[in-house]
Amino acid sequence: MRLFSGVLDSSSALASAVLGSVSDRLGFSRVFFGRTNPSSMPALACEAAASSSAAAAADACAGAQKPWLFVGLGNPGRMYKGTRHNVGFEMIDAIAEAEGISVSSKQFKAIVGKGLIGDVPVMLAKPQTFMNASGESVGQLVSYFKIPLNQLVVIYDDLDLPFAKLRLLPKGGHGGHNGMRSIIDHLKQSRNFARLRIGIGRPPEELGAISFVLQSFTKQDKEELEVTFQRGLQAVRIMVQEGFNKSAQFVNTPPQPPEMLNR
Repeated sequence: MRLFSGVLDSSSALASAVLGSVSDRLGFSRVFFGRTNPSSMPALACEAAASSSAAAAADACAGAQKPWLFVGLGNPGRMYKGTRHNVGFEMIDAIAEAEGISVSSKQFKAIVGKGLIGDVPVMLAKPQTFMNASGESVGQLVSYFKIPLNQLVVIYDDLDLPFAKLRLLPKGGHGGHNGMRSIIDHLKQSRNFARLRIGIGRPPEELGAISFVLQSFTKQDKEELEVTFQRGLQAVRIMVQEGFNKSAQFVNTPPQPPEMLNR
């Protein structure tokens, strides 16, 4: 059973606390992965907008196709920045940085950014409701922007996965995760949306789960997470450009060790 800091009373946190910048959110320099070069746009409006801003291009292209919505879960405020429970936020920041998407607009109780991955419109969101109430934000975003549930992907931490491991599934239950429970409740009990789980490992016996998920990462943890974020970014790019199944195969198939690849 997973236990999450969603049990924290949101009234005890500073709702106005500022989230750290992308580059220092974990306290170390980020490797820049580079943005995918867009291919030719599917509509003239999309072509014209592409020369302006990422958000404008995304809005123009969204007229031809609905955007993908990637939601990272976490708790807002300085005291939670860089903790295990906020890796969903960190993954969104990694995607935003690599793809040149500004996640700064406040909409429906979330910080939101719009842009393109290749020529595909996407939205990135970090709910600011605290974990237990994540569905309040996600439900409104899905409803207002008419996001098909097969284009909603929720990214969050998982105690039952080994540290820094990824798992991508097309649907499922909440598994005891309070943020996912809230999202399912606000999507009229639908579980038919994808989830990208990021393993944070199990706490040691002497440390409770709540204290564990609120711990800051060690230097070694940060280095391992850089690889995880890079892999997660590649999974997102594959998903929007080549389809969910191919992305799931990429994520859920263990990477071959170098000695096997050289045979």
